[in-house]
Amino acid sequence: MVRVQDSSAADDRLLDELTTVVSAAGAAILATRSGSLETRTKSDLTPVTVCDHAAEAVILEALARLLPGMCIVSEEAAGRALPQRIPDSFVLVDPLDGTRELVAGRDEFTVNVAIVAGGRPRLGIVAAPAQALLWRGIEGRGAERLRLSPGAPASAAQARSPIRTRSAPPSGLIAAISRSHLDPQTQAYLARLPIGERHPCGSAVKFCQVAEGCADVYARLSPTCEWDVAAGHAVLAAAGGVVNTPEGAPVSYGRMAEKFGVPAFIAWGDPSAAARLRA
Repeated sequence: MVRVQDSSAADDRLLDELTTVVSAAGAAILATRSGSLETRTKSDLTPVTVCDHAAEAVILEALARLLPGMCIVSEEAAGRALPQRIPDSFVLVDPLDGTRELVAGRDEFTVNVAIVAGGRPRLGIVAAPAQALLWRGIEGRGAERLRLSPGAPASAAQARSPIRTRSAPPSGLIAAISRSHLDPQTQAYLARLPIGERHPCGSAVKFCQVAEGCADVYARLSPTCEWDVAAGHAVLAAAGGVVNTPEGAPVSYGRMAEKFGVPAFIAWGDPSAAARLRA
């Protein structure tokens, strides 16, 4: 996974430590959103609030202690200055995914942290602090959902449940769709699939819905960024799913030359359905 220590025990310990960090970041968001959000529009036309910055400060300070010297690419920090180079292993952070949902007063926003090695997300954590839920997974080790109060350590998690993707039915697929970013290309793609239900939602929660078998597919054929995708990708892959380009290649990470852009992706719970329906 990440070349910090090469053992399952070390991976488990790191996962718990990062879970506690993400939980603290979620608590910072909830505390900060009770006041003025001080919303402004960034150069890429996406919103940012004091909540984004509060969560990022918590995460970056903790990562500097937990993983000293590790390269960290975080959404708001990357907007100010990119790293000089991206090593084989690094951390991708979205301190607040779904800022539009937060500004609109909805609870569909998340904190996303992923560890990437060799271009693949090997560990991922997605927390929905307003729902007191957290999903996490490690490549080859499985995924789980936790009920965790924001600010509580990983050891205080309640209702810890392993999660797994489901086999896609031949018809009546359930699609997780973006509440705020549903573009015409994605709508046209979904129209070609045997979709029975559509579940609109904000943020990386959609990856987690596919990972726990509540949905079969989540497609986005408009551009987004690696920090929006990596943690959910890791959770879904650990639960048995895939995240590919529309051509069927795995989505890769650490593409600094492309400014960490992801042109399009399709996330499937059932890899065989992805291959069958693409054909």
